[in-house]
Amino acid sequence: MATVIVLNAELAKLRSCARTPQMPQMTNAERASSAAELGQYRDGALFTSKFAGTGAWERHPNGQELVHVLDGAAMLDLVPMNGDPQSISVKAGMMVVVPQGTWHRFRSAEGITLMTATPRPSEHVRLDIDDPRTVEPPTQQQGGSR
Repeated sequence: MATVIVLNAELAKLRSCARTPQMPQMTNAERASSAAELGQYRDGALFTSKFAGTGAWERHPNGQELVHVLDGAAMLDLVPMNGDPQSISVKAGMMVVVPQGTWHRFRSAEGITLMTATPRPSEHVRLDIDDPRTVEPPTQQQGGSR
């Protein structure tokens, strides 16, 4: 059976929140109002989120993540397991395929709306640091974190 998602209706339910890497300080209500799981997809799920600020570092050890920027703009910080960190400017209409196992986070002063196809599990580092490779072990979640 096909799953139909009315994306505009799902996005209308979201409220933008201010993020910091230490997201546990957010309430469950704030977290729930700014992100949603749209449905299962392959070994993960489709997610949407709206936020401003700096997100926590995350990586997906079991696959690539597809990120579609629906609205706004941000810097996408990428830190591969081997190699130099890089930052990419992304804006509405762009898509990024984040390589498997690459640490990444979004920084957006004005706000951004994303839709992702995120493999599970996800690992997170919820510290305000420049290089997540310096911290171990990360926390692991089955859900998305956008």
